[in-house]
Amino acid sequence: MTGAIVSFSAMAVAGRAASVELDTFEMMTYRSIVGLILVLLIAGSAGTLGQITRRNLRLHGFRNLFHFAGQNLWFYALTAIPLAQVFALEFTSPLWVMLLAALFLGERMTWVKAAAGIAGFLGILAVVQPWGATPSIGMGAAALAALCFATTAIFTKFLTRTETITCILFYLTAMQLVFGLIACLIDGDMAWPSLISWPWVILIGICGLTAHFCMTRALQIAPASIVMPMDFVRLPVIAVIGMIFYNEPLQWAVFLGAIVIFAANYANVLAEAKRRA
Repeated sequence: MTGAIVSFSAMAVAGRAASVELDTFEMMTYRSIVGLILVLLIAGSAGTLGQITRRNLRLHGFRNLFHFAGQNLWFYALTAIPLAQVFALEFTSPLWVMLLAALFLGERMTWVKAAAGIAGFLGILAVVQPWGATPSIGMGAAALAALCFATTAIFTKFLTRTETITCILFYLTAMQLVFGLIACLIDGDMAWPSLISWPWVILIGICGLTAHFCMTRALQIAPASIVMPMDFVRLPVIAVIGMIFYNEPLQWAVFLGAIVIFAANYANVLAEAKRRA
């Protein structure tokens, strides 16, 4: 989980740095190029290229379309609102997964899950603070990104029933490369990263893969009830980074909202672990 925390935080810093020259579509395109090269090299050396199949292309397409939208919204939010707010709103994604799983995967909605959803919504209000000022476009982008990531998780759940991680990551990078090129070339103008931006772009591509690999590996080694609380360490880490490098104030309401969102998620995880036991 330490690797995932470092990767997510580094990707946020790199995304903000690269946004000086590149828009979100361009960042996603170059990130996908780096990611696709890494997937092919790693899968080739591991001998798992043969696991890439074409039997679920429609599911891959829907999954990666939502992930592409969510990632673009996330990169935009990084430049529009404080980093701590982006991460706090991103943490609502498990709550959306809970609701979507009940609707599309047939998972039972218990009173604990319902209570967790309500508590999570209260946490969102604490972060956004609609009573103090009009919610910004950046906040809306971060919230929608969390919903897109949750939808991505549902499609991933379907895919993991038949597909391997190599297959999923290959189509993730390949399809999003196509989506990015289409979005970049619609206006006929696509910026090329300068020598200063290329290291940030490469870092985004590497961290995008290592973050998900470390998270998946952590869940394989330890129970979700242990891994999940560690993921919330990202919030104070990124808040300190924002304060030191971008002069972003540490807002108590953001931390309060994040604690409420964490408590709601954690209560749901513990209840599910108890039910399975």
